[in-house]
Amino acid sequence: MRGDIIIVEDHHRAAAATIVTYIADAVAAKAGRYTITVAGESGSGKSETAQAIADAFAERGVGSAIYQQDDYFVHPPKTNDRTRREDIGWVGSGEVHLDLLDAHLQAALDGADEVEKPLVIYEEDRIDRETMDLRNAKVVIAEGTYTSLLEHVDTRVFIARNRLDTMEHRMKRAREDFDPFLEEVLTIEHDIISRHRQLADVIVTRDYDVEFPGR
Repeated sequence: MRGDIIIVEDHHRAAAATIVTYIADAVAAKAGRYTITVAGESGSGKSETAQAIADAFAERGVGSAIYQQDDYFVHPPKTNDRTRREDIGWVGSGEVHLDLLDAHLQAALDGADEVEKPLVIYEEDRIDRETMDLRNAKVVIAEGTYTSLLEHVDTRVFIARNRLDTMEHRMKRAREDFDPFLEEVLTIEHDIISRHRQLADVIVTRDYDVEFPGR
């Protein structure tokens, strides 16, 4: 999403290094591309962790590409906010073209050199198009609140931080002013997204420690 603010900090890098060390052999052993999702509630650090994972792979000479779920919303951000205020029932995974995002993961797995995808222009409240170059990407990461629900995934990462844990981070990214309605939205999202923890292969705790449920 053009206009987004991503601040990668040491705790993101530390978690990413642990995750990449854990899956590096599986990535190397797979003949084609390897797909990862990074999910969690708003402000949990999904974008930063995804970028930190990509950076950690780059240090190993492995190329990555990142799909941001924010680009796949049905409506651009300000329009989506108005739609939510008109109908709070709009909040949920139906706000996102998850089928298209999943198709773009599948295209990457099928060996596509590039994918034409949506691109949100935040300040202009519109959705444009861009071509993502995948030629140098061995790893493809999809990050966003509902990405645990995607099918074409090798490793699912879940960041287990709730709306109270993430308030400082959300204010730091400064996408929106504090708003009681937004807190209502985040409560609804929490009820939905917290259930996705059980789908995870990797869990990043509220303190940014990394756990591997299947180990």
